[in-house]
Amino acid sequence: ADLASRLSVDEIAGLMLYFNWKFIWVTVGSANMNIKHTTHQGQDMHRCHLITRGNKMADRLFVLRDTLVSIVDDQLVPYYYRKGALEGDRYTVDEAWYSYPDGQSHVKLRFKSHKDEITRKEEEYKECVHDMLSMMLYARSFDASDYKVGQKIKFPMVDNGKIEGQTLIYRGKKTFKMEESKTKYRCLVFSFVEYEDGKEEEVVTFYITDDKNHLPVRLDMYLRFGSAKAFLTEAKGVRNPQTSIIK
Repeated sequence: ADLASRLSVDEIAGLMLYFNWKFIWVTVGSANMNIKHTTHQGQDMHRCHLITRGNKMADRLFVLRDTLVSIVDDQLVPYYYRKGALEGDRYTVDEAWYSYPDGQSHVKLRFKSHKDEITRKEEEYKECVHDMLSMMLYARSFDASDYKVGQKIKFPMVDNGKIEGQTLIYRGKKTFKMEESKTKYRCLVFSFVEYEDGKEEEVVTFYITDDKNHLPVRLDMYLRFGSAKAFLTEAKGVRNPQTSIIK
């Protein structure tokens, strides 16, 4: 997977967040993601930065302020991750440092709970370990031409100071019309799922454009307190022609 073939190092994407409130979708906030060139441990790398924040109306119900950073190389291998999350009245910080001695994934974890309790761990895996952001970038590199609907992609992922096995499921291709717009996109659809007592539960379903950019244009999120959606509102610095747009 080559990041340079899909993404520009000056790519900026803005998204609008909606929440289902009494069967009505209302605007509750926004998200902004950008990818920039950086230097990490003396190497040229890419820094992905995602900020999600609720608006004043949403704050009356539930405060949301998430800031995520992931540093990856050209092959989408992660080297650092941080998530600072203010959700309600709880603020947590999740961090991971990755290294690759002898071809193994060595991960140092640090998690600060909302009670300011800090836990540290170190773990090793044979396969590449991802975090929420690096996995989203990695998914954009997939060549789905040979994928079958329902195909599962399994990987270990950092979350809340631990590493657990996670699953992506390819849902196939879909054309949808953008919210409050006449623009239509041809997309590849993937779902991030969790399993509890053997039962599959969707966490996030994301739509990426079926062109060389694989730009995320829609997210459907299934939360503990309801469901939310995010739609792309603008994209700048996109590397390749957006041939997935249907006029």
